[in-house]
Amino acid sequence: MRRGKTIADWSLGAVFVGPAALVFALIVLVPFVMSIYYSFTEWNGVSSDIKWIGLANYTTILTEDKAFLHSFAFTARFTLASVLLTNALGFLLALLLTQALKTRNVLRTIFFMPNVIGGLLLGFIWQFIFVKGFGTIGELTGIGFFSLPWLGDEATAFWGLVIVSVWQGAGYLMIIYIASLANVPKDIVEAARIDGANRLQLLGRITFPLIMPAVTVCLFLSISWAFKMFDLNMSLTKGGPFGSTESIALNIYQDAFRNNMLGLGSAKSVVFFIAVALVTIVQVTITKKREVEA
Repeated sequence: MRRGKTIADWSLGAVFVGPAALVFALIVLVPFVMSIYYSFTEWNGVSSDIKWIGLANYTTILTEDKAFLHSFAFTARFTLASVLLTNALGFLLALLLTQALKTRNVLRTIFFMPNVIGGLLLGFIWQFIFVKGFGTIGELTGIGFFSLPWLGDEATAFWGLVIVSVWQGAGYLMIIYIASLANVPKDIVEAARIDGANRLQLLGRITFPLIMPAVTVCLFLSISWAFKMFDLNMSLTKGGPFGSTESIALNIYQDAFRNNMLGLGSAKSVVFFIAVALVTIVQVTITKKREVEA
Protein backbone atom coordinates (compact mmCIF):
# COMPACT_ATOMS: atom_id res chain seq x y z
CA MET A 1 0.00 0.00 0.00
CA ARG A 2 2.83 2.34 0.86
CA ARG A 3 4.49 1.43 -2.44
CA GLY A 4 1.29 2.28 -4.31
CA LYS A 5 1.13 5.67 -2.59
CA THR A 6 4.75 6.38 -3.55
CA ILE A 7 4.05 5.55 -7.19
CA ALA A 8 0.95 7.78 -7.10
CA ASP A 9 2.99 10.64 -5.62
CA TRP A 10 5.66 10.23 -8.30
CA SER A 11 3.00 10.13 -11.02
CA LEU A 12 1.31 13.26 -9.69
CA GLY A 13 4.68 15.05 -9.51
CA ALA A 14 5.50 13.99 -13.06
CA VAL A 15 2.21 15.42 -14.31
CA PHE A 16 2.93 18.85 -12.83
CA VAL A 17 6.71 19.02 -13.13
CA GLY A 18 7.21 16.89 -16.24
CA PRO A 19 6.21 19.43 -18.94
CA ALA A 20 8.31 22.19 -17.38
CA ALA A 21 11.27 19.83 -16.95
CA LEU A 22 10.97 18.69 -20.57
CA VAL A 23 10.90 22.25 -21.89
CA PHE A 24 13.85 23.20 -19.65
CA ALA A 25 15.83 20.21 -20.92
CA LEU A 26 15.11 20.98 -24.59
CA ILE A 27 15.78 24.73 -24.33
CA VAL A 28 18.62 24.84 -21.78
CA LEU A 29 20.25 21.50 -20.97
CA VAL A 30 20.48 20.00 -24.47
CA PRO A 31 21.92 23.17 -26.10
CA PHE A 32 24.34 23.55 -23.18
CA VAL A 33 25.67 20.00 -23.57
CA MET A 34 25.86 20.41 -27.34
CA SER A 35 27.83 23.65 -27.00
CA ILE A 36 30.36 21.88 -24.78
CA TYR A 37 30.73 19.18 -27.45
CA TYR A 38 31.08 21.71 -30.29
CA SER A 39 33.72 23.60 -28.30
CA PHE A 40 36.08 20.68 -28.97
CA THR A 41 35.44 20.75 -32.71
CA GLU A 42 36.11 22.82 -35.80
CA TRP A 43 32.74 23.55 -37.37
CA ASN A 44 31.25 26.37 -39.38
CA GLY A 45 27.73 25.77 -38.06
CA VAL A 46 26.32 24.85 -41.49
CA SER A 47 28.07 21.87 -43.06
CA SER A 48 27.92 18.29 -41.85
CA ASP A 49 31.72 18.17 -41.63
CA ILE A 50 32.48 18.43 -37.90
CA LYS A 51 36.16 17.93 -37.12
CA TRP A 52 37.26 16.96 -33.60
CA ILE A 53 40.26 19.08 -32.57
CA GLY A 54 40.33 18.62 -28.78
CA LEU A 55 41.54 21.60 -26.75
CA ALA A 56 42.78 23.60 -29.76
CA ASN A 57 39.95 26.16 -29.50
CA TYR A 58 40.67 26.79 -25.81
CA THR A 59 44.39 27.15 -26.55
CA THR A 60 43.59 29.69 -29.26
CA ILE A 61 41.31 31.66 -26.95
CA LEU A 62 43.78 31.90 -24.07
CA THR A 63 46.98 32.45 -26.05
CA GLU A 64 46.22 33.94 -29.47
CA ASP A 65 42.81 35.62 -29.51
CA LYS A 66 43.63 39.18 -28.44
CA ALA A 67 40.15 40.40 -29.38
CA PHE A 68 38.54 38.00 -26.90
CA LEU A 69 40.95 38.96 -24.12
CA HIS A 70 40.27 42.65 -24.82
CA SER A 71 36.49 42.06 -24.79
CA PHE A 72 36.87 40.15 -21.51
CA ALA A 73 38.77 43.07 -19.95
CA PHE A 74 36.20 45.55 -21.29
CA THR A 75 33.31 43.46 -19.93
CA ALA A 76 34.98 43.21 -16.51
CA ARG A 77 35.42 47.01 -16.34
CA PHE A 78 31.89 47.59 -17.56
CA THR A 79 30.49 45.11 -15.03
CA LEU A 80 32.30 46.76 -12.13
CA ALA A 81 31.10 50.26 -13.04
CA SER A 82 27.58 49.20 -13.96
CA VAL A 83 27.00 47.02 -10.88
CA LEU A 84 28.20 49.65 -8.42
CA LEU A 85 26.30 52.55 -10.00
CA THR A 86 23.09 50.61 -10.70
CA ASN A 87 22.87 49.31 -7.13
CA ALA A 88 23.79 52.68 -5.63
CA LEU A 89 21.16 54.52 -7.68
CA GLY A 90 18.53 51.82 -7.12
CA PHE A 91 19.10 51.91 -3.37
CA LEU A 92 19.00 55.73 -3.21
CA LEU A 93 15.77 55.79 -5.21
CA ALA A 94 14.31 53.17 -2.86
CA LEU A 95 15.26 55.26 0.18
CA LEU A 96 13.67 58.32 -1.39
CA LEU A 97 10.47 56.56 -2.45
CA THR A 98 9.85 54.90 0.91
CA GLN A 99 9.40 58.35 2.43
CA ALA A 100 5.98 59.93 2.89
CA LEU A 101 5.72 61.50 -0.58
CA LYS A 102 2.35 62.10 -2.22
CA THR A 103 3.68 61.23 -5.68
CA ARG A 104 5.82 58.23 -4.69
CA ASN A 105 3.66 55.69 -6.54
CA VAL A 106 3.84 57.75 -9.73
CA LEU A 107 7.59 58.19 -9.31
CA ARG A 108 8.07 54.45 -8.75
CA THR A 109 6.28 53.79 -12.03
CA ILE A 110 8.35 56.39 -13.88
CA PHE A 111 11.67 55.07 -12.60
CA PHE A 112 10.69 51.46 -13.37
CA MET A 113 9.52 52.16 -16.93
CA PRO A 114 12.99 52.09 -18.61
CA ASN A 115 13.29 48.43 -17.60
CA VAL A 116 10.22 47.61 -19.70
CA ILE A 117 11.86 48.88 -22.90
CA GLY A 118 13.79 46.21 -24.82
CA GLY A 119 17.56 46.51 -25.04
CA LEU A 120 17.70 46.91 -28.83
CA LEU A 121 15.08 49.65 -28.89
CA LEU A 122 16.66 51.31 -25.88
CA GLY A 123 20.05 51.32 -27.60
CA PHE A 124 18.67 52.95 -30.74
CA ILE A 125 16.82 55.57 -28.68
CA TRP A 126 19.96 56.48 -26.73
CA GLN A 127 22.05 56.44 -29.91
CA PHE A 128 19.80 59.21 -31.21
CA ILE A 129 20.06 61.05 -27.87
CA PHE A 130 23.86 60.87 -27.77
CA VAL A 131 24.38 61.81 -31.43
CA LYS A 132 21.56 64.22 -32.20
CA GLY A 133 20.12 65.29 -28.85
CA PHE A 134 23.37 65.97 -26.98
CA GLY A 135 24.94 67.49 -30.10
CA THR A 136 22.09 69.97 -30.50
CA ILE A 137 22.15 70.91 -26.80
CA GLY A 138 25.92 71.39 -27.00
CA GLU A 139 25.60 73.72 -29.98
CA LEU A 140 22.87 75.78 -28.33
CA THR A 141 24.41 76.04 -24.87
CA GLY A 142 28.14 75.72 -25.56
CA ILE A 143 28.47 73.23 -22.68
CA GLY A 144 31.38 70.92 -23.46
CA PHE A 145 29.79 67.91 -21.77
CA PHE A 146 27.11 67.66 -24.46
CA SER A 147 29.59 68.21 -27.29
CA LEU A 148 31.72 65.18 -26.43
CA PRO A 149 32.02 62.44 -29.10
CA TRP A 150 29.91 60.14 -26.98
CA LEU A 151 29.92 57.16 -29.33
CA GLY A 152 33.03 58.06 -31.32
CA ASP A 153 35.69 57.73 -28.62
CA GLU A 154 36.66 54.71 -26.51
CA ALA A 155 36.36 56.42 -23.12
CA THR A 156 33.07 58.23 -23.77
CA ALA A 157 31.53 55.21 -25.53
CA PHE A 158 32.32 53.11 -22.45
CA TRP A 159 30.59 55.58 -20.15
CA GLY A 160 27.73 55.93 -22.63
CA LEU A 161 27.06 52.21 -22.27
CA VAL A 162 27.32 52.47 -18.49
CA ILE A 163 24.88 55.40 -18.38
CA VAL A 164 22.26 53.59 -20.44
CA SER A 165 22.72 50.35 -18.49
CA VAL A 166 22.31 52.13 -15.15
CA TRP A 167 19.33 54.11 -16.43
CA GLN A 168 17.62 50.88 -17.51
CA GLY A 169 18.42 48.64 -14.52
CA ALA A 170 18.21 50.96 -11.52
CA GLY A 171 14.40 51.00 -11.53
CA TYR A 172 14.16 47.22 -11.32
CA LEU A 173 16.59 47.03 -8.39
CA MET A 174 14.72 49.92 -6.78
CA ILE A 175 11.60 47.74 -6.53
CA ILE A 176 13.54 44.98 -4.77
CA TYR A 177 15.14 47.43 -2.34
CA ILE A 178 11.75 49.06 -1.64
CA ALA A 179 10.24 45.68 -0.75
CA SER A 180 13.17 44.94 1.55
CA LEU A 181 13.10 48.36 3.24
CA ALA A 182 9.37 47.97 3.87
CA ASN A 183 10.09 44.78 5.84
CA VAL A 184 12.64 46.34 8.21
CA PRO A 185 11.08 46.05 11.70
CA LYS A 186 9.87 49.44 12.89
CA ASP A 187 10.43 48.63 16.55
CA ILE A 188 14.17 48.09 15.99
CA VAL A 189 14.44 51.43 14.18
CA GLU A 190 12.50 53.23 16.92
CA ALA A 191 14.63 51.65 19.64
CA ALA A 192 17.79 52.83 17.87
CA ARG A 193 16.38 56.36 17.57
CA ILE A 194 15.55 56.42 21.28
CA ASP A 195 19.14 55.38 21.98
CA GLY A 196 20.30 58.44 20.05
CA ALA A 197 21.24 57.00 16.64
CA ASN A 198 21.24 59.54 13.80
CA ARG A 199 20.13 58.83 10.22
CA LEU A 200 23.53 57.69 8.99
CA GLN A 201 23.95 55.36 11.96
CA LEU A 202 20.46 53.96 11.42
CA LEU A 203 21.26 53.36 7.76
CA GLY A 204 24.69 51.82 8.30
CA ARG A 205 24.09 49.77 11.45
CA ILE A 206 20.39 48.90 11.34
CA THR A 207 18.84 49.22 7.89
CA PHE A 208 21.67 48.05 5.66
CA PRO A 209 22.48 44.84 7.60
CA LEU A 210 18.79 43.90 7.67
CA ILE A 211 18.36 44.27 3.89
CA MET A 212 21.45 42.21 2.99
CA PRO A 213 19.28 39.46 1.42
CA ALA A 214 18.05 42.08 -1.05
CA VAL A 215 21.63 43.23 -1.65
CA THR A 216 22.60 39.62 -2.42
CA VAL A 217 19.81 39.32 -4.98
CA CYS A 218 20.44 42.72 -6.55
CA LEU A 219 24.18 42.15 -6.87
CA PHE A 220 23.56 38.74 -8.43
CA LEU A 221 21.09 40.16 -10.96
CA SER A 222 23.17 43.21 -11.88
CA ILE A 223 26.37 41.15 -12.29
CA SER A 224 24.63 38.68 -14.59
CA TRP A 225 23.01 41.51 -16.58
CA ALA A 226 26.30 43.31 -17.06
CA PHE A 227 28.29 40.23 -18.04
CA LYS A 228 25.63 39.10 -20.52
CA MET A 229 25.15 42.54 -22.15
CA PHE A 230 24.55 42.01 -25.86
CA ASP A 231 21.52 43.79 -27.31
CA LEU A 232 22.45 47.17 -25.82
CA ASN A 233 26.04 46.77 -27.03
CA MET A 234 24.88 45.75 -30.51
CA SER A 235 22.42 48.61 -30.99
CA LEU A 236 24.34 51.43 -29.30
CA THR A 237 27.99 51.05 -30.34
CA LYS A 238 28.22 47.76 -32.31
CA GLY A 239 31.45 47.18 -30.39
CA GLY A 240 33.06 50.33 -31.77
CA PRO A 241 34.95 52.43 -32.22
CA PHE A 242 37.41 49.85 -33.65
CA GLY A 243 36.26 47.08 -31.30
CA SER A 244 37.07 49.06 -28.15
CA THR A 245 33.61 48.53 -26.60
CA GLU A 246 32.99 44.95 -27.74
CA SER A 247 31.52 42.83 -24.94
CA ILE A 248 32.19 39.11 -24.56
CA ALA A 249 28.67 38.24 -25.73
CA LEU A 250 29.08 40.34 -28.87
CA ASN A 251 32.53 38.85 -29.52
CA ILE A 252 31.08 35.33 -29.27
CA TYR A 253 28.25 36.29 -31.62
CA GLN A 254 30.67 37.72 -34.18
CA ASP A 255 32.82 34.59 -34.26
CA ALA A 256 30.00 32.05 -34.15
CA PHE A 257 27.46 33.61 -36.52
CA ARG A 258 29.26 36.29 -38.52
CA ASN A 259 32.60 34.53 -39.08
CA ASN A 260 31.05 31.02 -39.19
CA MET A 261 33.36 29.62 -36.52
CA LEU A 262 30.78 27.95 -34.31
CA GLY A 263 33.32 25.64 -32.67
CA LEU A 264 35.46 28.56 -31.54
CA GLY A 265 32.38 30.52 -30.49
CA SER A 266 31.15 27.56 -28.43
CA ALA A 267 34.51 27.33 -26.66
CA LYS A 268 34.33 31.03 -25.85
CA SER A 269 30.81 30.60 -24.48
CA VAL A 270 32.00 27.79 -22.19
CA VAL A 271 34.87 29.95 -20.88
CA PHE A 272 32.39 32.81 -20.45
CA PHE A 273 29.98 30.57 -18.51
CA ILE A 274 32.73 29.38 -16.16
CA ALA A 275 33.92 32.95 -15.50
CA VAL A 276 30.41 34.26 -14.75
CA ALA A 277 29.62 31.24 -12.56
CA LEU A 278 32.79 31.75 -10.49
CA VAL A 279 32.14 35.48 -10.03
CA THR A 280 28.51 34.99 -8.97
CA ILE A 281 29.35 32.11 -6.62
CA VAL A 282 32.00 34.24 -4.88
CA GLN A 283 29.61 37.21 -4.68
CA VAL A 284 26.72 35.19 -3.25
CA THR A 285 29.01 33.45 -0.75
CA ILE A 286 30.42 36.74 0.53
CA THR A 287 27.11 38.58 0.79
CA LYS A 288 25.29 35.61 2.32
CA LYS A 289 27.77 35.64 5.22
CA ARG A 290 26.84 39.27 5.96
CA GLU A 291 23.12 38.60 6.20
CA VAL A 292 21.54 38.94 9.63
CA GLU A 293 18.09 38.21 11.02
CA ALA A 294 15.93 40.73 12.82
